[in-house]
Amino acid sequence: MRIFVAQLNPIVGNLQSNTGKIIETIYQAKKKKADIVLFPEMAICGYPPEDLVLYSTFIDEMQAKLQEIAKASDNIMVVVGLVRKNPTGMGKLLYNSAAVIIDTKIVGFKDKTLLPTYDVFNESRYFEEGEEQKVFHYKDKNIGVMICEDTWQHAKGVEQVHYKRDPIQEIAPLKPDVLVSISASPYYFMKKDNRLKIFAPCASFLKCPFIWCNQVGGNDSLIFDGHSLYINENEELIQLAKGFEEDTLIIDLEKKEKAVSFPDHPLEDLYQALVLGVKDYFAKQGFSTAVIGLSGGVDSALVACIAKDALGSENLLGVSMPSRFTSLASMEDARALAENLNISLKEVPIDHLFQQYLDLLSPLFHGYPPDATEENLQARIRGMVLMAISNKLGYLVLSTGNKSEMAIGYSTLYGDLCGGLGIINDVSKTKVYELCRLLNKSEEVIPQNIIEREPSAELKANQKDQDTLPDYAILDAILEGYVEGHMSSQVIANKYDLKEKFVEEMIHKIHLAEYKRRQSPPGLRVTKKAFSKGRVFPIVQKWA
Repeated sequence: MRIFVAQLNPIVGNLQSNTGKIIETIYQAKKKKADIVLFPEMAICGYPPEDLVLYSTFIDEMQAKLQEIAKASDNIMVVVGLVRKNPTGMGKLLYNSAAVIIDTKIVGFKDKTLLPTYDVFNESRYFEEGEEQKVFHYKDKNIGVMICEDTWQHAKGVEQVHYKRDPIQEIAPLKPDVLVSISASPYYFMKKDNRLKIFAPCASFLKCPFIWCNQVGGNDSLIFDGHSLYINENEELIQLAKGFEEDTLIIDLEKKEKAVSFPDHPLEDLYQALVLGVKDYFAKQGFSTAVIGLSGGVDSALVACIAKDALGSENLLGVSMPSRFTSLASMEDARALAENLNISLKEVPIDHLFQQYLDLLSPLFHGYPPDATEENLQARIRGMVLMAISNKLGYLVLSTGNKSEMAIGYSTLYGDLCGGLGIINDVSKTKVYELCRLLNKSEEVIPQNIIEREPSAELKANQKDQDTLPDYAILDAILEGYVEGHMSSQVIANKYDLKEKFVEEMIHKIHLAEYKRRQSPPGLRVTKKAFSKGRVFPIVQKWA
């Protein structure tokens, strides 16, 4: 039996385009003499559709597209994901389903049993739990079908919830000859290493091959990395699709093949994820050009590199906006970076505007010493300049704030927080440096002075980040422990040999900055717990 795995990049809500791509891929699978073709979870509508599924017309149109797919499915078995109405009339009105088509006939549906409702997922909001596991008999084989989360409970792969049911155990009495799982599993740093630990036990327990078809592409904050795979009953990885791009696998179950290894390059994966997230955020909205404030600092340098690789240097405009506190080195480094990336750079000095604001506000501020107010004025002037360019020329503004700064509020509302997309909102400062060094591995893309110079916002004389912030390595360790690990201040203090009072102060800052993060642009999610997607905390609270 030959199985064709179609790792597609759908556009959420574009039922026409997605369906066309699915039908075209079915024709490709037939040419490759495939018996079965697999598509990702919710391939017809794209994942996650969120509240689009609450519109009955959306569901009805999806059902009509399924009929079009069925008509194209002669002489082949198709497994494709969609949202459908719950015909029982009991419970939630919808199912997250896999439609199974054999030779143009829709022979049945497998409804998702385990509905993730944690982190970035909210499936119980919309869907009813599928009651039964199913196999579909085709060409003398029993084909077991599951959807994403259904396979995760068996190996206890979910930290946030322990489900009462294990679909892998439930399907075992049906004796599948092969188990296929369609999925929309989003990327986070080093997640793919975890998947083998989850899927391999499913194959060995059922004593049959396990084939996983994952979505790829960026949809809003979420990035799907693909890496569809085939594991045999001996828990060996036999085939692996490419990461961060559309790809196909042709799996011949009768053919004996040697095991392959999972490439281990997490930093490269992280960079590819960010590039894909930017590329699809622009392409799927119909944008093509971006503008970025180039300060000569490490954050804007990394964002510029990502944007250049995602959009092309011809579609990226850098803007340098020096004030009286901007060093000559920063200006020279911004020019050198722009030259290295072959992007256009415009210099828009803002000091005269800054002075006008100081003069305008001096009667109101009389008697008050200079403080962060004057610093933030410069950031807001720069934000205003970038947004004016965006309005007039149609460029989307890219925000350059990193996760470490976002965490404790080291950012300015309506200043550096303005923009259409926060590319590194979920990348810690230490990871920013690691990525910059990765980019410079073969040649100096980012001027070395940008990486080596002590970081500074340059909003007052002789300013350094470490005047206000702890060492970034310490701050990022606290962030990882508290934000991702949900550790207490005491546990974090003991783990990293820190004073608990200091850790508590940092945690308090994280919560104080919640109101700023609510007003920041959407950001790309690349860790287990991002501020932009999946982490929900009240602004007004008195616990921390």
